[in-house]
Amino acid sequence: MAYLLDTNLLVRLGNTLDARHTVAARAVFELHRRGELLHITPQVLIEFRNVATRPTAVNGLGLSAVGAEAKAAVFQATFPLLAETPAIYPAWKALVEALSIVGKQVHDARLVAVCHVHGMSHLLTFNVAHFARLAGFGPGVVVVDPASV
Repeated sequence: MAYLLDTNLLVRLGNTLDARHTVAARAVFELHRRGELLHITPQVLIEFRNVATRPTAVNGLGLSAVGAEAKAAVFQATFPLLAETPAIYPAWKALVEALSIVGKQVHDARLVAVCHVHGMSHLLTFNVAHFARLAGFGPGVVVVDPASV
């Protein structure tokens, strides 16, 4: 099976002090052990940099630009990066229009569109509830909580 990793998973992997770091690392290790294919997308790396360089006082990791880039480089070396393709926008647009998606959830909808375009059958995220409404649209995506792996 092919999995797309959500930003919140990378944030936990990138912060060993996070309470969910061990859960995230265990899930990735187990999926690798099973031979599953784990991928990231440019959107996830962009969102990771946003969180990584935000101060800890506002729910960030407080990293410098260099520190965030070093962690992102490890993720890129570990997980194949899915290409941004012209097909993603129409897939996203169909999803947000069909489900009347607004606000912050438009970013989640884009990840689901990336899954559809690239044939990702699963999405690994700590925010399962955020994707519940989106998961059944189109070819569908199985949303997986790392704690359940």
